[in-house]
Amino acid sequence: MHLSVSQNCSGCKSQTLLARLTSAVAIAALLIGSVPAGAQQAVPAAPGLPPEPVPNYTQPLYLRPTGHDFSKARGYFPNLVAPYSPITVPPPNFANPMQLSDLVKNGKIYLSLGDAVLLALQNNYDIAIQRLNLDIADTDLLRSRAGSALLGVPSGLVTGTQGGTSSAVSAVGGGPGGTSAASGGAGAGSSGLLLSTNGAGPAPENMDPLLSGTIELNHEYVPEATVFGPPVFNQNTNTYNFNYAQGFATGTQLQVVFQNSRQTTGNFFDIYSPVLQSTFTTTLTQHLLQGFGWGINRRFIVQAKNDRRISDSAFRYQLLYTINQVENIYWSLVSEYEEVQSKQRALAQSTALEKDNEKQLQIGTMAPLDVVNAKSEVATDQQALIQEENDLEYQQLLMKQAIARNLDDPAVANAPIVPTDRVSLAETPEEHTSVDQLVHEADANSPLVEQAILTLRNDEITLKGARNGLLPTLDVSAFYGATGLGGKASPFCTDQILKQFGSQYTCATLPLTGGYGSTLNKLVNSSASNKGIEFTMNIPIRNRPAQAEQARSEIEYRQEEMRLQQLYMQIRMNVTSEQYALTNDRAAVRSAEATEQYDQQSLNAEVKKLHLGASTTANVLQQERTLAGADAQLIAARARYATDRSALEETLATTLDRYGISIASAATGSVQTAPTIPGLEPEPAGQEVNQPTQKQELKQQEQTPQPQAPQS
Repeated sequence: MHLSVSQNCSGCKSQTLLARLTSAVAIAALLIGSVPAGAQQAVPAAPGLPPEPVPNYTQPLYLRPTGHDFSKARGYFPNLVAPYSPITVPPPNFANPMQLSDLVKNGKIYLSLGDAVLLALQNNYDIAIQRLNLDIADTDLLRSRAGSALLGVPSGLVTGTQGGTSSAVSAVGGGPGGTSAASGGAGAGSSGLLLSTNGAGPAPENMDPLLSGTIELNHEYVPEATVFGPPVFNQNTNTYNFNYAQGFATGTQLQVVFQNSRQTTGNFFDIYSPVLQSTFTTTLTQHLLQGFGWGINRRFIVQAKNDRRISDSAFRYQLLYTINQVENIYWSLVSEYEEVQSKQRALAQSTALEKDNEKQLQIGTMAPLDVVNAKSEVATDQQALIQEENDLEYQQLLMKQAIARNLDDPAVANAPIVPTDRVSLAETPEEHTSVDQLVHEADANSPLVEQAILTLRNDEITLKGARNGLLPTLDVSAFYGATGLGGKASPFCTDQILKQFGSQYTCATLPLTGGYGSTLNKLVNSSASNKGIEFTMNIPIRNRPAQAEQARSEIEYRQEEMRLQQLYMQIRMNVTSEQYALTNDRAAVRSAEATEQYDQQSLNAEVKKLHLGASTTANVLQQERTLAGADAQLIAARARYATDRSALEETLATTLDRYGISIASAATGSVQTAPTIPGLEPEPAGQEVNQPTQKQELKQQEQTPQPQAPQS
């Protein structure tokens, strides 16, 4: 449907135009009032949800890693071409920091857990990649302020670091930058729902002004199909057209058109040459149904701000996840280190037993089979030690790739890592806190909960846009225009020709003569004005695409509500199981310690019996194997306790506060002080593992002379 009321006159009053515009707004108000209530009602809040996500940490929002605020546009002052110049983002630094080199002493890296976390905050690529998502979110905020659709922000975990374990509560799927798709996938990007209704509804107005212009200089020769005048005449046409357009958050469009032309001709029948024409038109269009109001046209701005907060929350989650991953790698390194120490002790014991048996064989108090049995045990222990040394070297490599940016430095790549911290078995406050209190703390601190709630807020915005998209299109436009003509008589103009055509003018008294200034003056003196008001309505008869889009947005919103409730349940289950696991792990460590002490005493007693002739070599070897198994169980129990404790802290989202890590410093990569990690104790004094790297072993093998084959 298209309704048009226009007026072309030279003396119409502006009051008439204002009265008609007022009537149009009144009619639109009546039409809006007749819209079904379901199309304009507010989106109900999900039951049991807080009105706004209130993170329980005091760090500032809108963290900016590079220090540049990409959400603000560059102005024209003092550089006029700044808005049209590209922004250069500095390239990443792939060099290792001095802190890592300072840890190298005597060819070894003596690494504490605090140093490992510090180096991860500085160098870990997962954190570095996630850090730039904060600036990416700012660019979307800048787009939204111009009325453009959002590109989306990756908000899932970056999981490129190998080793460690993944979180109990985490999302899966692919996304930009190696990220997984989080439950709070920000915007309509690749990390959100595929082809979701995010951004549904009418497109907001383009709130960035657009100035366009066309300048054309045309020279042509026009052939004439008549015997009157020359067969070909030349004609010059210069065109200068300009257009200004801008949208506003109220659903209003402003368009200003200014067109000018100058034409000279050699045609004998044209009495004006040059001819000057200037046209000016201003049109103001207001959406009255679909696309009406601030809420619809600024909804992308609100959503982009929510996405920015989701990015901050995702970065905090990345810190929690990566720190937990580094801790798991560290405790695995400690376990492998202690396993090597255990295998070295076992090898030393079996070697000593072999030597004793050989001495007794020489004096005739030992059977040859016992010596062979002891030699077999020595070979077995040597093979086990070599395997553990290889596992330790690989675990050291996992730690290096988690805390360094470059493994090409020989001083770092070839240096063995010596872990200097051990886990303390002192009871933590979480073990004696009620499950309900821990769950409440986890719900308040969890970045996943925060992201899910912010996603619901974005879905509510989508619902409003989809419901507005159900409405017909009704626009009212008010326009004003004018036309000015000018020029001067053509050189071919003669009074005789004008008289033959019945004109009352002569070439000297033509009415439209005048320069360009006189032509412009006619645009404002209402001598040739064009003003009016216009209504435009489009009614989709069946409206099926909009119905489907609105219904899908409602379904997706209900899905997000269920995901949030499911997340609450997962957090409760994780907190409960991890608290139980922590208590069980401590008991397992105590039991393994007691077993290890008993097996050590049993071995000592069995060795004494062997020296007194009251036992056999087989019994001693069996007891050594039992002690080795008890050592392995104790090492595994300690590692399990350490990793479960860090997992509980990650679920509670208290790691940053407990360690004193500033998220603002982590966002800029400016953390310089190793965090203070509670619940640790120094490595007990003992034999240090002297493990050459594989490169050193190969070099030693090359330098060792090979035995020559006997000559025949």
